[in-house]
Amino acid sequence: GADTVMDLSTGPDVKETRESIIRHCPVPLGTVPIYEAVQRAGNVPEELTWELFRDVILEQAQQGVDFFTIHAGVLREYLPLAERRLGGIVSRGGSIMARWCRVHGKENFLYEHFEELCEIMRSYDVAFSLGDGLRPGCVEDANDEAQLAELRTLGELARRARQSGCQVMIEGPGHVPLHRVKENMELQRRYCAGTPFYTLGPLVTDIAAGHDHIASAIGGALIAMEGCALLCYVTPREHLGLPTVEDVREGVIAHRIAAHAADIARGIRWAREWDRAVSRARRELRWDDQMRLFLDPETAKRRFAEVNADGTKTVCTMCGREYCAVRIFSESSPPEEAQ
Repeated sequence: GADTVMDLSTGPDVKETRESIIRHCPVPLGTVPIYEAVQRAGNVPEELTWELFRDVILEQAQQGVDFFTIHAGVLREYLPLAERRLGGIVSRGGSIMARWCRVHGKENFLYEHFEELCEIMRSYDVAFSLGDGLRPGCVEDANDEAQLAELRTLGELARRARQSGCQVMIEGPGHVPLHRVKENMELQRRYCAGTPFYTLGPLVTDIAAGHDHIASAIGGALIAMEGCALLCYVTPREHLGLPTVEDVREGVIAHRIAAHAADIARGIRWAREWDRAVSRARRELRWDDQMRLFLDPETAKRRFAEVNADGTKTVCTMCGREYCAVRIFSESSPPEEAQ
């Protein structure tokens, strides 16, 4: 399962929906308060006010939300940089704040009232997830001026949040080609003083619709190996529509595999021991133990049963008994020592 849950609900019943999720959620729950604020403003972003937003986060904090995504780094001066992009702005929260700034000709009110935000967050022990409203929405825009300008601002805001006694992490991209993933992590460290990084993938190609959980897991494994603290999963239905329950399951599994692969690469002992246990069971053809140890036993058991109809628990049908390398090697006698 997941280590955290985000409630990205929109619509008229968000408060009741969130209350139900909080009652049943066994892990930290995050929200994007700007969504409910816009709904209360009649779904017209320019009707937003600081006072309305403040009321929303106070109510959500009192409900028991654990962390808020706050798009305080989308500054008015950065909007021309986003205009020059291939993909523009793809963050919902980022686009809402960009529109508000343009219509009113004013600075982002979340940035202007950041000290007040810190007071509320500290009072209710809610953590900041500083949203990357200018994250790249295609690999062509990765590490561009708009993304990095916002990242520097998020680093500044993270410092201010810590000084105010608040917990904070920073959201990252997005869409980043493989050869620029490491650079992303290095820049985040440089600008954000080691603040935990939380990335949306990143997806390493834009052509994988229908399989975007794979494109995302590839980037996630690489950036986690470089030091990313938290991976946001992507489902196979990303860029196509709302996911089904099965889509969610596939996305979570893909990203747990990515995170585990990164843990191995970073030398985390328990991760390596888990793989060793699987390998020992595999060498000894202990199928029941293998199934228990796999990340997704349900799928492994189903796929094994589909092609091993005779119910054998000695070898699989990939090689069959005659050509099973594991069996052949284990049944061979060690060579006699030279006299």
